[in-house]
Amino acid sequence: MKRAWSQTIRLQELSKGPVKVRLEPDAETRALIAKEIGLESLSALTADITVHAWLDGAEILGQLDAVVEQICGVSLDAFEQPLTADIEFRVVPAGSPHAPPESEAATVELEFDPDEPDPPDVLADEEIDLSAYLIEQLALEIDPFPRKPGAVFEYAPDTTDLSPFAALKKLKGEGE
Repeated sequence: MKRAWSQTIRLQELSKGPVKVRLEPDAETRALIAKEIGLESLSALTADITVHAWLDGAEILGQLDAVVEQICGVSLDAFEQPLTADIEFRVVPAGSPHAPPESEAATVELEFDPDEPDPPDVLADEEIDLSAYLIEQLALEIDPFPRKPGAVFEYAPDTTDLSPFAALKKLKGEGE
């Protein structure tokens, strides 16, 4: 999928040492990102990222800060909330001996340990799209069931008798 915003570095740039990047999309780009990940708006988004060599690929570490606007699932009011999250991804080039096996993944059941780091992503070429990893982490941090602070869900169950016998009583009472 072609993204509206791309900030890339090449793996070969890491041979000189770690690369530090500050990502801060403009208002128009933030609006496109908000639409892409289902937000009402994205009034702020910044990330400070450090990319350094890891095995034959790279490790992407950093922190994102954002202010997202969502619709409350209780009151249906729009509200803003700040988000801060750590960014941690590992990538390897295609053909790397450290890449997760593709052919085995479809036929072998893999064990999942939430405390273990994710397997590295396999790059399509020598470029790492840092903006894609930023947007992915932002999307993972968004509350799928947002609730505006102070919003209370008050449910009062219908107390009328819904049994078939109640319907018969109602019919019998009307016929007399």
